[in-house]
Amino acid sequence: MDLKNKISVYDGFPKPGISFKDINSLIKDPDAFRYVTDEFYKIAKALDVNIVCIPEARGYIFGSSLAYCLGAGLVPIRKPGKLPGEVMAKSYTLEYGKNTVEIQKDAIKTGDRVLIIDDLLATGGTMKAAIDLVELLGGEVCGALFLIELTDLDGRNALKDYYVSSLVQYPI
Repeated sequence: MDLKNKISVYDGFPKPGISFKDINSLIKDPDAFRYVTDEFYKIAKALDVNIVCIPEARGYIFGSSLAYCLGAGLVPIRKPGKLPGEVMAKSYTLEYGKNTVEIQKDAIKTGDRVLIIDDLLATGGTMKAAIDLVELLGGEVCGALFLIELTDLDGRNALKDYYVSSLVQYPI
């Protein structure tokens, strides 16, 4: 399936100079959504994971269906102040500022084999912060999966010590 034909591109959104890749057109197509889930499943099954971590917010879309298919647990990684109980936080730098993500301290156990899935790999900042949190809790990160990779932003380099796979690649 040609996934690029299923992804809408909006030039100049959210500001001039940005070419926004919108997955909404893909996920509303049941055949395309099923295809993406099946492709992620083929990759993830070989990694033998027992936990799927999903960064807020679009990681939720693919991670939930993937965890279900794998029979794995599902752990959200959220923006600050969204999770109850004790959390661990990790801040990271973006091109335009700083951001922070959090995970519940009891979400990952030592020895858990974790896959982290998100919709987009740009600079790798969000994913690297998620990886750091999982590892601080004792989990083993088996890989990072993405629907889209913006290759010109070199996010793969930030994740060079990990298995990374993307289904669609774009220059910026």
